[in-house]
Order: sequence, then C-alpha cells, then structure tokens
Amino acid sequence: MRTVAILIARLIFAGAFAMAAVFKFAGMADTAAYISAAGFPFPLLLAWFAAIFETSLVLAFLTGAFFSEAALLAGAYVIFLAFAFHGPSLWQGNQAEFGFFVDHFTFLAGLLFAAVHGPGEKLAVRLGILWKETAAAR
Repeated sequence: MRTVAILIARLIFAGAFAMAAVFKFAGMADTAAYISAAGFPFPLLLAWFAAIFETSLVLAFLTGAFFSEAALLAGAYVIFLAFAFHGPSLWQGNQAEFGFFVDHFTFLAGLLFAAVHGPGEKLAVRLGILWKETAAAR
C-alpha cells in the first residue's frame, strides 16, 4: 500500500503542474496578461519560462529523476506564486485570495515531505544530487 500511495502522490503532483502548464500553453497571451497585471516585467517571456518549468516538474514527478530537487524547486515556486498573485495586498478586495494564499502552503508541506522521502522504490529513475547517500542506503 505504501508504494500505491507514493505513486498516487506522484501522479497528483504531476497532474497539478501538468494542468497549469497546459493552461499556460493553451492561453499564453492570457497568462502573460495575468503576469503583467501583477506588475512583472517581460510577462510573455515569464509565461513561457513558467510553462516550460512546470513541464519539467511533471517529467521529474512522473519519472522520479531528480525528484527531491524538483520537489524543492516546486515548493519555492509555489510560495513565490502565493505571495506574487495571492498575497496580503489582495485580501481586502477579495477574501477568497486569503484561502488561495493558504492553499499554497499546504501544497508546500506535501512537496517538502516528498523532497525528503523521495520518489519511492518502484517506477522511479534514481537520479539526483540531494540526499544521494540516503537513497543508496535504502
């Protein structure tokens, strides 16, 4: 059952980032407009970077390659998104933004847990830099 739970978790992580990437690729101009509205320069370039980054996260979560590194980078990305697009300055105008903000931290908790525990033993390419000695000892 542990293996099943780990594989489902990997699929959920991959699915969340796959949906985000697909929406970006399908509506790159809309994504750029959203980024621009948040005050960031070069919104189209940033939209492309985000879509490509999210696609690389999907590959890491599905294959297990560089899994811990991907989980940590995804965690940093998720918290950046929380502050950039759902931060405290938006809470007065729309209290739902506070809920979106907090949701990012629950996602971060799962990503940190995944980063520490790795992709599991089954259906995982055991490539990575972090915690290599821990993976070898298992």
